[in-house]
Amino acid sequence: MSRFHLSRRSVLAGSAAAAAAVSLPAVPAQARNAAPSAADATGYRWRTAVMGGTGFVSGVLFHPSVRGLAYARTDIGGAYRWDDRTDRWIPLTDHLGWNDWNLLGVEAMAVDPAHPNRLYLALGTYTQPWAGNGAVLRSEDRGATWERTDLAVKLGANEDGRGCGERLLVDPRNSDTLWLGTRHDGLLRSTDRGATWQPAEFPAAPGPTGQGITLLVAAGRTVYAGWGDSDGTADHPNLYRTSDGRTWEPVPGQPAGTAAKVPVRAAYDRLTRELYVTYANAPGPNGQSDGSVHKVRTDTGKWTEVTPVKPGGTTGDGGTDAFGYGGVAVDARRPGTLVVSTNNRWSAIDTVFRSTDGGRTWTSLKDTAVLDVSETPYLKWGDEKPKFGWWIQALGLDPFDSRHVVYGTGATLYGTRDLTHWAPQIRGLEETAVLYLVSPPAGEAHLISGNGDIGVMYHESLTASPSRGMASNPVFGSTTGLAQAAARPSYVVRTGWSGGANGASSHDGGQTWSPFASQPAAARNAPGPIVTNADGGVLLWSLGSANPAYRSTDDGATWSEAASVPPGAVLVADPVDPARLYAYDTAAGTVHASTDGGLTFTVTATGLPSGDSQYQLTAAPGRSGDLWLSAKEAGLHRSTDGGATFTAVGTCQSSHTLGFGKAAPGAAYPAIYLVGATEGFNAVHRSDDEARSWVRINDDRHQWGWTGRVVTGDPRVHGRVYLGTNGRGVQYGDPA
Repeated sequence: MSRFHLSRRSVLAGSAAAAAAVSLPAVPAQARNAAPSAADATGYRWRTAVMGGTGFVSGVLFHPSVRGLAYARTDIGGAYRWDDRTDRWIPLTDHLGWNDWNLLGVEAMAVDPAHPNRLYLALGTYTQPWAGNGAVLRSEDRGATWERTDLAVKLGANEDGRGCGERLLVDPRNSDTLWLGTRHDGLLRSTDRGATWQPAEFPAAPGPTGQGITLLVAAGRTVYAGWGDSDGTADHPNLYRTSDGRTWEPVPGQPAGTAAKVPVRAAYDRLTRELYVTYANAPGPNGQSDGSVHKVRTDTGKWTEVTPVKPGGTTGDGGTDAFGYGGVAVDARRPGTLVVSTNNRWSAIDTVFRSTDGGRTWTSLKDTAVLDVSETPYLKWGDEKPKFGWWIQALGLDPFDSRHVVYGTGATLYGTRDLTHWAPQIRGLEETAVLYLVSPPAGEAHLISGNGDIGVMYHESLTASPSRGMASNPVFGSTTGLAQAAARPSYVVRTGWSGGANGASSHDGGQTWSPFASQPAAARNAPGPIVTNADGGVLLWSLGSANPAYRSTDDGATWSEAASVPPGAVLVADPVDPARLYAYDTAAGTVHASTDGGLTFTVTATGLPSGDSQYQLTAAPGRSGDLWLSAKEAGLHRSTDGGATFTAVGTCQSSHTLGFGKAAPGAAYPAIYLVGATEGFNAVHRSDDEARSWVRINDDRHQWGWTGRVVTGDPRVHGRVYLGTNGRGVQYGDPA
């Protein structure tokens, strides 16, 4: 799943600051986002609107010693624990706050077979210079509470290779010792259960690919490490081992060549003393076109290739069957029984192979699979039938149930209990990056969401995945615009990335859609945000800062250039007067207004905050000319005269996004919901008195990283708020 939103840094001798940073003491997560203690008693109940996964599950790990205990990790949406009693995933990292947004990506996880309650997470989403360093969380109660150690290195849970692993391991000889493989900084070692970390000697030097150590796995008392910066030749090994925890050596006889360039995952069969390794010519999840599967007898050192199907054959349509190999898991109770997955096999579709004879023969489980996606209908991808999956690198086999297999895809986690019937095993795991939210004033649905990768969804229920799945005709990847006519709520428009039309309208409140009959040529490569005026008679479509905006007065049948709209401006419709529309030029810090239905715009205000295209302009419902400008740390500004003048709102220190909902009983003005700062830290707030005072409504356990994209209230339910996250779906809160 694509997401919105590389040189080596030494942590070796010579830098006291770096060494000190590597060995930072644990810091409780709550202490790092200091806030008044009263914030924990906000009186709000927070839940996640059910979509059903929708993101890349990059790792899944069954605990080897506890029946029914498993963990999952995601590339931008945190980690989860499986609760076998309730048949759902429990989020474990929602406490991470605004300043820790980069820690919502989980690079690796580890459990201790000898201590069932211990859990370790290696966190860090990006390794680029603008991203913060990684951290390790450690828990003695399966993730209910955490201690934290900040690292002096960066981790890359949403970069290439994020499906490799695991890169974190409890040493099989000593539960106090942990190993952490990094992308650019070699191997780290902890001897105090993750409280402090030091660089460990490792024979391979980091290269330019940004992969470094791709996996760590225990085979008996020996630890193996995969190396992703090899060129695949025999002179540059990519699999190492240590039997004493001090010295590492290349594994003799290991395979070489393009099909064995990158070790992706490994699993050890203790019953046969064989280590299985999946390989590809790239780390994935994208870009793989070759791969193989090999095993080595750890007692004799004998290698055997056991690749189920060699990539490079011809598909049914005459194309090339190019792919790599991804996940591997062994049966803890049946010797020689294992599963492996293909990855990036777009033409013939990825599969999971199963062998019961140590890889001599294989069966493709896809060929007999019966997929049931009734609980998450969006997996039909519009009118298509559900696919077995893609980006299959997370693969698990229950150590207590040989027929319970799970595998992750770019959108969900499938599971089976009989090797034939598969369904999403995804309850509780929500990973959507949410970009737009509309809460209609009437009708069946209280929410319509516009999302990254999965288009638009019409939520007739908040506790079940939308029955219509993704909005179709056309199906979008990522949504770039979503708007509802304030005085005609049955009319909704959306824009987004698509192989067909890039815009569509609905005349039944978002339940069914029709593509625009035409679209501007620039919309193909720059389908930006769209707005509709109050009665749905005018559409304005922004096509980015390099193109003019376009206007339609016939539901998208024809379009004309809106020359007076600044390219890339934030567009807003007046909710009362159909003739009024507004454009905020964030580059120049000017607001432009139209009183003729968007035909012409004139400058009404200058000298406003500028320089950030993510600044927002929001119109208060039921009022003409009542505009609120969110300019991040430049504060919140309001106009009550149609954008002619703006006044700073003194009760707000920063405003990232703002929305409105039903007024409080006895109040004349709508409730305002704000993601920003009123007391020195960013949080979610509500005001029932026109922004004269604010109440924080989330708490330190419910922060979800960065939440500055979109928030809106419910026009029918006072106090209800919908909050878009970048990887934890739609969070909605109600007064308790």
